[in-house]
Amino acid sequence: MTGVTPLRPPPQSGPAGGPVYLDHNATTPVDPRVAAAMEPYLTGHFGNPSSGHHYGEAPRRALAEARARVAALVGARPGEVVFTGSGSEANLLALRGTVLASGRDRPRVVTQPTEHPSVLETLRALRRLHGVRVTVLPVDGDGLVDPARLAAALDEDTVLVSVMAANNETGALQPVAELAALARRHGALFHCDAAQAAGRIPLDATALGADLLTVAGHKLYAPKGIAALRVRAGLRPEPVVYGGGQEGGLRAGTENVALAVALGTAAALAAADLADGAPGRLAALRDRLHRRLDSALPGRVRLNGPAERRLPTTLNISVDGAPGHALLAAAPGLAASTGSACHDGDRRPSPVLTAMGLDGDRALGALRLSLGRRTTPADVETAADLLVGAARSARAGCPHGPGPAVW
Repeated sequence: MTGVTPLRPPPQSGPAGGPVYLDHNATTPVDPRVAAAMEPYLTGHFGNPSSGHHYGEAPRRALAEARARVAALVGARPGEVVFTGSGSEANLLALRGTVLASGRDRPRVVTQPTEHPSVLETLRALRRLHGVRVTVLPVDGDGLVDPARLAAALDEDTVLVSVMAANNETGALQPVAELAALARRHGALFHCDAAQAAGRIPLDATALGADLLTVAGHKLYAPKGIAALRVRAGLRPEPVVYGGGQEGGLRAGTENVALAVALGTAAALAAADLADGAPGRLAALRDRLHRRLDSALPGRVRLNGPAERRLPTTLNISVDGAPGHALLAAAPGLAASTGSACHDGDRRPSPVLTAMGLDGDRALGALRLSLGRRTTPADVETAADLLVGAARSARAGCPHGPGPAVW
């Protein structure tokens, strides 16, 4: 596989002529350098990486290099990286795999209510199908878990604790290292869904104490359909797909080399961004946007989530007197997400914001503005102007169809 080709990203955050794109927590555009790196493995290097002949050599080397690049991004060893088809599948492998491999009759898993649905729904299924006991810890007003509550909940039957690194809606950063240390002291494994955090803040799974850690490609400027799970050396979870010995026997099926190369390239680019100070640049743009809104709408802008302990890319706010969906409807030049979904004409607040104790009006008013690699100061100014104008003219109501999905 060739090295990362220097290529300046396009200056605008969205397609030319399209809305300003501030929804990077939902998905990121595929970086042109990522697309260029994967293209040879869709055409000339088509061989099966498990084949012993000439056509398997280049795919096999490329797969190994991609694994090493993902490992380097998250502080793991190459042999600990298992490629999967999505972050949700990686979470399934971590949760189901650990529970079924535990050998306990009624194991306990501890989590918290602002996890991604792929974690919460998997745990509901494990409780229904396998009698797993699930403890859901409360969070505080910033959406954070109190380590003391975890310490009180752990017992000898606890086999796994699953707490995300960064929340997809508010960007809140959980005290992962402290929580993982508590789990370890009680003999439990620790899983961390780092889909939102990987590539946006420095991560070291080993230093954090995360035995299992999820990475999702489409949050990293790679295509959808590729992700990875760090499985600490020595662990043997139950496979998610049975068959051949691919991915250490944990996920059978011939590997999609092109997508693995895409994720590996994206991981290398993210590592370079982190080293180049990207988090600080994005945090400055995020705070600039917040200040612009706050000054233009005095006394109306409420920050949801922690002011400091959050992703540099994420701003979640509510504007008094202006429901989030109405703001976006009145600002078609901006692509972002709300804190609610519309079901048959009934607006329902985000479960994440509800778990944080926000009242219904504030939760329904929430907007998630998430910045990314291509976001420019001009994008921030345009977004601020659009939202200020919308806040002064928006009318309440529920537009037809579902609201924007929030990852």
